[in-house]
Amino acid sequence: MPAYKKRRKAAKRRSQCPLNIALELIGDSWSLLIMRDILFKGFSTFKDFRTSNEGVATNILADRLKKMTANGFIIAVRSTDDRRVMNYQPTRKGLDLAPTMVAMMLWVDKYESHSVPPQKIAKLAKGGDKYFHELMTRFGMT
Repeated sequence: MPAYKKRRKAAKRRSQCPLNIALELIGDSWSLLIMRDILFKGFSTFKDFRTSNEGVATNILADRLKKMTANGFIIAVRSTDDRRVMNYQPTRKGLDLAPTMVAMMLWVDKYESHSVPPQKIAKLAKGGDKYFHELMTRFGMT
């Protein structure tokens, strides 16, 4: 079995439909917003995530960080400056969500009003593989 297909102990799922599995793993809005903050805003600490505009409650934030770590989307690395602080970084699995997240943002740009400046949307739309490569480099995965 290829490495990318290796699975943890099978989780109980509503169905084995790939879209259902994806939604069960990352479908709640908080997880996607945390991943957005890591990938696109450079957030890495609990304190950083608390400053996000959406105002996630601390108990929800702690729960999602724990779940995202358990599901292999992020890793928690203890800060060398302050041992009480955990720095959250994306795994390859987490980084692989970037193109899907960009596609979702471009879809919203097409149909809904939002607060992201047009030049940022244009950069995402044109960037494609180059932008993904920049993310991979930033997180040391090239």
